[in-house]
Amino acid sequence: MEQTTEAPKIEFPCDYPIKVMGRSSDVFESVILEVFERHAPGFDQQAIAAKISSKGTFTSLTITITATGPTQLEALHQDLLATGQVTMVL
Repeated sequence: MEQTTEAPKIEFPCDYPIKVMGRSSDVFESVILEVFERHAPGFDQQAIAAKISSKGTFTSLTITITATGPTQLEALHQDLLATGQVTMVL
């Protein structure tokens, strides 16, 4: 008997942490926050966790938004990648 495993269903709306990584620059954080504000207005900017790599080459931001659905998350992901600042979104 074959079992198929499905990804767990996410119930929206929900708190949804997103990690964004890219090369460290003077504009990285402001560009990323602008995209988040467009897709999830009013997210808590005080709760952002920022980390810089040991050599200072890369920055990662973990931002939690109230996700409203897969369409919002997909659009956010596409816009983040379109900035040219982002190397990875998790």
